[in-house]
Amino acid sequence: MSAHGSEVKVYVRTKPTACFAQELIEYVPDKQTVNVRYRRDTKKGVVNNQMSSWSFRLSGVLHNVSQEEVYQSVAHSVVLRALEGYNGTIMCFGQTGAGKTYTMTGATESYRQRGIIPRAIQEVFREVEQRVDHTFSVHLSFLEIYNETLVDLLASIKGVRAAQGGALVVVEEPGGGVSVKGLSLHLVHNEEEALNLLFEGEMNRIIGEHALNKNSSRSHCIFTIHIESRSRTLSNASYVTSKLNLVDLAGSERLSKTGSEGQVQREALYINRSLSFLEQAIIALADRRREHVPFRQSKLTHALKDSLGGNCNTVLVANIYGEAAQIEETLSTLRFAARMKRVHTEPSVNEHVDPALQIRRLQKEVQLLKQELSIHDTLANRVGAMYENLSESQVEEINSQVQKYLAGTLDEITVSIIAIGQEPAGAVGEVEGGFGLGVAAPSQRHTRPPSPSKSKGKKGKENNRHLCPVLILLFPFGSTPPSKIEAFEDFKMERGSEINRILKENKAVLLERLDQLHKLTQAINSMKWDIDHMSSELQLHKEKRQSQGQFLSAEGEPVLEEAELSLIMSLREIKDRYRQTYEELLSTKAEVRYCQHLVDQCRTRLLTEFESWYNESFLLPDEVQDIFREGGPIRPGLVPLDKALTLIISPPDDCMYIIFVEAVLHSRTVHHHPVSAKASCWSFAVMWGFCFAFLINIQAVLSFLGLSDLQTPLTAISK
Repeated sequence: MSAHGSEVKVYVRTKPTACFAQELIEYVPDKQTVNVRYRRDTKKGVVNNQMSSWSFRLSGVLHNVSQEEVYQSVAHSVVLRALEGYNGTIMCFGQTGAGKTYTMTGATESYRQRGIIPRAIQEVFREVEQRVDHTFSVHLSFLEIYNETLVDLLASIKGVRAAQGGALVVVEEPGGGVSVKGLSLHLVHNEEEALNLLFEGEMNRIIGEHALNKNSSRSHCIFTIHIESRSRTLSNASYVTSKLNLVDLAGSERLSKTGSEGQVQREALYINRSLSFLEQAIIALADRRREHVPFRQSKLTHALKDSLGGNCNTVLVANIYGEAAQIEETLSTLRFAARMKRVHTEPSVNEHVDPALQIRRLQKEVQLLKQELSIHDTLANRVGAMYENLSESQVEEINSQVQKYLAGTLDEITVSIIAIGQEPAGAVGEVEGGFGLGVAAPSQRHTRPPSPSKSKGKKGKENNRHLCPVLILLFPFGSTPPSKIEAFEDFKMERGSEINRILKENKAVLLERLDQLHKLTQAINSMKWDIDHMSSELQLHKEKRQSQGQFLSAEGEPVLEEAELSLIMSLREIKDRYRQTYEELLSTKAEVRYCQHLVDQCRTRLLTEFESWYNESFLLPDEVQDIFREGGPIRPGLVPLDKALTLIISPPDDCMYIIFVEAVLHSRTVHHHPVSAKASCWSFAVMWGFCFAFLINIQAVLSFLGLSDLQTPLTAISK
């Protein structure tokens, strides 16, 4: 079993009596330790060498306390955590007549004598009203285990459908928990409805009478509160669920003391057998060397599988007598409680995702991504791209071409179903899948009416010179820039050599720190294994002392053996080394994160400078390169190239014109300052042209400039 998780909390509660055996039962002032001294009688002169003194250290001692104090100590935190999504279980164990049902349910004579179950119901609905940022749904179920038979105590409620097959069955759930198939769940909206169901179930319980208890429970009962919580403020599809099991176990009986006969005796046999199987499961859970736990031996252990060492916050209340006549049963109950305290559970939040809400959210996300892809393809002149699933006819066509290719009758597979990069035929904004940039029809193209204030002739030509020139890149076919892989190697050897050297140095330091981190991790894992091994051995020594009883010194401290003391000293030493190594590990992790940050920074800078250098060296014309040179108006790398190239037009056979039109700037200051104005005009065109490409049609710009015919000499543009 795992050594991690939450330890089961165990409390002992003494039934009030006027004949409390103070000479046999001692409660230490720390309110956690119970000392029991039992005097065995010798028979026929035989010497009895068995120990007669035991000490049990538990989570708390509830002696002469009220029902409210019991609830606050035992159940308050478990109920609150159940509202946060953690499973919880509170169970009472002990001898018959020791006060288990009184602790769980309480007495009806007085409101102040309410037990754990009605108080838990009250607190659940009080918290539901206060937590306005969540919506809760609460369901109840009430299960009885009588003579190894599962019974639904709320099956008599009107409107409850009968279980299929009539019999209740404990089934395993995919997450490792268990549930009772066929057990009815009842939705409740307030405390009153929940208490009515509790009282209805209590009326259906089977009780009997014997010498120790006139109203003895003859069955085990599990009252479960099922809670589901959803956030009102968050729009995600997740929600949390939890189960709060409130278990009232039937009391163990000695037939010689109860004097049971007939049906009551038969019920006692079933009760004692199921409690014996419960103790066997507890012993197996407490033994970390055991791999198998016999949960299926009885219906009780199977139904409480996730409460015993599973995903649950578990609390046990051991009810005992304080009288000398019941000292043997009291000692047996305390031994069971000590074993239960060694069990560890692993509680976790039961978070789920609503499939319907998740599907709707994913569908909406897919639609948004498709719209984003449509806009991206439009800007990249791939407005014919399709992202829907292929139809059956398209799939058949592709399969046919693949079969012909494999048979050798087809030299090349041509898939023309998805047309990417087709020229749009609609106007600006009329692109399928969203707004985009296309080529407008002739009737829809923008034309600018002539201004009456402008004169013809030379004056008109002077005004045209105030316009920002249109940038043109001309690459003949066969003359292409080098590949980025080759150019990147040259860049690292020349212009980027310094940043590449720094990157290599940072990588070397990072590898050194990672190697050191790996060694420290191995050392910590080794020490952790030693700590776990020593802790297991110490636990075995402790269990041995507790099972046999432990010797106490004059000061009341337990006496340790030499081997156990040596283990404790070794454990302290290795824990100190573990803490030092762990601190060194944290420091090394911080260094690794810092070195990784430096490497990422250097890599990003290297790639950014390479992109700028590549664009300046191979993709931009001379006019733009003049701007990017040292002392120019625009710093290299400020404007990405993909934001400049906005339109590709089919060229003649001998060349391809990549026109990138960015802005039309009309400024009267150009005429007065021709040199600086030209540089400013180029800067403005490169920086803001991409935004203008969204707003105006390229053809409209060319028409406005008098260059609607693309075959005219392009050199006229810069004049």
